[in-house]
Amino acid sequence: MPKEPTFENALAFARDLIRIPALSGKEGEVAKRILLEMNDLGYDETRIDDLGNVIGVVRGAQGGAPVMLNCHMDVVAEGDPEAWEHPPFDAVLSEGYLHGRGSMDIKGPLAIQTHVAAALKGQAQGDVVVAHTVFEERGGWGMEHLLANREVEPAAVIIGEATQGDITTGHRGRGEVEVVLRGLAGHASAPERARNALTLVPPVLKALEDLAGRQSVDPVLGAASLVATGIDILPESRNVVPDQAVVVVDWRVLPESTHEELIQQLRDSISLYLPEVPSGMGVEIRMAKERQEAYTGRSEVRDLYTPGFLMDADDPVILAAARAVGKRRGDGAAEIRPWTFATDGGWSCGVFGIPTLGFAPGEERFAHTNRERLELEEAQWAFSRHQELILAVQRALR
Repeated sequence: MPKEPTFENALAFARDLIRIPALSGKEGEVAKRILLEMNDLGYDETRIDDLGNVIGVVRGAQGGAPVMLNCHMDVVAEGDPEAWEHPPFDAVLSEGYLHGRGSMDIKGPLAIQTHVAAALKGQAQGDVVVAHTVFEERGGWGMEHLLANREVEPAAVIIGEATQGDITTGHRGRGEVEVVLRGLAGHASAPERARNALTLVPPVLKALEDLAGRQSVDPVLGAASLVATGIDILPESRNVVPDQAVVVVDWRVLPESTHEELIQQLRDSISLYLPEVPSGMGVEIRMAKERQEAYTGRSEVRDLYTPGFLMDADDPVILAAARAVGKRRGDGAAEIRPWTFATDGGWSCGVFGIPTLGFAPGEERFAHTNRERLELEEAQWAFSRHQELILAVQRALR
């Protein structure tokens, strides 16, 4: 007999998932546990694709619009375990919260989505597709692969990133840009024989600060923003004058931005503070790339770019969702707003044009921190609103 899709069972499932650490590319054990849960809940179809995304389908009435529920399986690193109030992978329940890495971002909401879909068996007008993806924390390879290869073809997507019960309509994108400063290495005892790449860092930092103050503004998403988040030095030996310094830039961009525009903006700004590059030295600006390897063995060099997107707050799907969810406390429709951080919605809506919204318990301020937690009362309320949300979105897509 199938497992009953209840909040209590979803919470137990979430705790199991938290106890399985899963950095990007290491999601395999989490994927197995999700597949087991889907099968225990009586999903009509379950599978894992060649990149490692887990896909489950609860069949709806013939002809209804398919809606996809999505969370990601990877989490960010926990940092120093001693800095946590509770051990990051113990899934502790304390003082009305579920604590731990992934409790809110995003294994708690993932468990809710997985159970809610099963509860809609025989009720939904169209298929309810549950697709939990890999590599969201490193640019969204899983979601891009899922949609580009037509593994699923939803009419709308509901993403389980934290919204604290609001309906979210989009976010800025994220680009990771590298400013590569090159010189000539030499022994630190004879610096006059070298060209120290570090000498180019101050004008580049000034250029970044200046450019940050001249970013475009969207009336809903706010201003684009950029900040230097690191400097990588080569060689790393402390008695060597480095011949390379890479300034890493985190750039939160508006949806219409392109790689070429970002690089040109940065090139123009640096030229104001470094009009002439000293002889024997060089400056290169590039989008950051890394070789990513999925737990299934697939490997690819990818740039670390997450697109942005923005749905119209008056879109029928958004309005139907807000009415269906309602306010957690008080009357009327849920609040409609964008996220601050980036999600896989940048792929589903920003690139593939699929209507996409967010709804989940949790506060954005706890994401990627050692205070990560999920309020149980809010999570239970969100669980109770999900079924009507999905049905309302399907009706709005007719």
